[in-house]
Amino acid sequence: MFQVLALLESIKSRVRPPVVIVMGSPAQAADLCAGLGPVETVCYQMDVHQADKLRQQLKEIASAATVEVAPDLWDLPARFNTALFPAAAHGERELKLDLVEQSFHVLAPRGLLISLSEYQADQLLPKWHKKVFGKCSELPASRQGSVFWSVRDGERPRRRHELTFRARIGNGPSHAFVSRPGVFGYGELDDGARAMLEVADVRPGERVLDLGCGPGANGVLATDRAGPGSQVTFVDSNVRAVALADHNARENGLTNHRCVATATMDGLEPRSFDVILANPPYYANSWIAQMFIERSRPLLKPGGRLYLVTKMLNHVAPFMAEVFPESTWEERRGYHVLKGDAA
Repeated sequence: MFQVLALLESIKSRVRPPVVIVMGSPAQAADLCAGLGPVETVCYQMDVHQADKLRQQLKEIASAATVEVAPDLWDLPARFNTALFPAAAHGERELKLDLVEQSFHVLAPRGLLISLSEYQADQLLPKWHKKVFGKCSELPASRQGSVFWSVRDGERPRRRHELTFRARIGNGPSHAFVSRPGVFGYGELDDGARAMLEVADVRPGERVLDLGCGPGANGVLATDRAGPGSQVTFVDSNVRAVALADHNARENGLTNHRCVATATMDGLEPRSFDVILANPPYYANSWIAQMFIERSRPLLKPGGRLYLVTKMLNHVAPFMAEVFPESTWEERRGYHVLKGDAA
């Protein structure tokens, strides 16, 4: 278990408010807020679901810390004297590097980035501290993990960590998509999305909902069949994903689209979509897939279709059959694409 409080205690004397806590799970961020005590603290998150969970946990411990949600850490003002970055061992490598880079730009002059690593001997973070900040200090590694810190000295240009990939379905046109760390589909159109798009029946003029949109590739590629008169709505709980979907839609010539950041699908109009494309993440015992299925049903027009791709057919198919009794599925590219028809 990641013992962030023990690591914080080892470096706490160097912490100067105001403090920004850079990502981490809601539990980790809340623990750090508790350990810091009554100092001005802002918690940065890029997912509205995680942010809501964190706000609830802060309320339970009576912490005055606030939560900011934005596509990029550097969207926050450069006013913090300390940035605390809890870097879990299972965290996405490219996202860690991106957050170290962006931490520089939210620090005030002589501000300090402190990285708390779950690894006892982290080989990655000190290299990136040195690359971004020029220098890196560290405490002796312990069983709790590693601690690194660097000081912001001077200025440096902002550097994006992003990859652009191209994708097409069948004989359709090729599209370019910008992707960034922390968003599903970094650097490629995954085989699950490709399988779903190959199976999905999208007709001219139909309204499409790209649910769990990531960088927006599913919705953009669906418009090749829906045509110029169609409308696409991109939905994700990750605000970086929503910002990317909007960017990629515009760059690929979509003129009738909208983007919604939500973890609950609230605010979407009932009986307003012909096709819903859903590519849920594969964790949490399929609860996200189940939520997508349940909340998609009232959003579909009569004759509308939900397409959902999964690798966990035995977990997802029974719930699909409860909500869509005439549902079917097709195996493609090592995935199962489930189809639910609205009466």
